[in-house]
Formats: sequence, structure tokens, C-alpha cells
Amino acid sequence: QVQLVESGGGLVQAGGSLRLSCVASGRTFSTYAVGWFRQAPGKEREFVAAISWGDSIGYADSVKGRFTISRDNAKNTVYLQMNSLKPEDTAVYYCAADRRGGGSKYAGPYEYWGQGTQVTVSS
Repeated sequence: QVQLVESGGGLVQAGGSLRLSCVASGRTFSTYAVGWFRQAPGKEREFVAAISWGDSIGYADSVKGRFTISRDNAKNTVYLQMNSLKPEDTAVYYCAADRRGGGSKYAGPYEYWGQGTQVTVSS
């Protein structure tokens, strides 16, 4: 069993930056893929970024060039550095882990999910 806890969300002005953290406990997850997803009010959850166990990385087109995903296996932590934030990035951000390690952009393969952290970008 893996427990995931996100942190780092908050209120920021457009153009600002935030760094989200996803800390795993219960099992070392260096062989897991970790994805970030977000859900805005009234919208479906959408893929943001993912990193596979082998450090292959993928991003949604809407965040390419602005967001960076990385992992520190020694700390059992995955980060999402978000720069040049826009009001449309406002959402609850969730991290998720997939023990098969693939790093899918789809939510289905991810077995473990955090509780989410709110990101609000003001214009």
C-alpha cells in the first residue's frame, strides 16, 4: 500500500510560480510511475504530467514549457514545478502512483491517489 500526500498549493498571481510536492509513504516507490492530474470546478480531471520509473517524462500540451516534473527517490518525493502560471491553471492538483511504472497520461492505470492540493491563480 502507498499513501500519497500533496503539498505546495496556494494562491498566486498570474505569471507566478509554485512547486508542488508529492510524498509517498508505506513503500519505496522508485519503481512506480507518478502522474499529476488536475480538476477544475465543473470540469473533468485532466492529465498534467507524468514520470515513469525510468524517468521518461510526458506533459500535457497546455503545460509544456511551463511545468517541470521531477523525482527524488531518496526522499520518496515527486515534484511539479509550475512557472508562468495562468488563471486557467486553477484547479485541485492530484498526484497518483502506478506500480507498473509506465507513466500513462490516463488516470486508469494509477492505483494510488493523494487527497489533492488547491492551486488558485488570480488574474
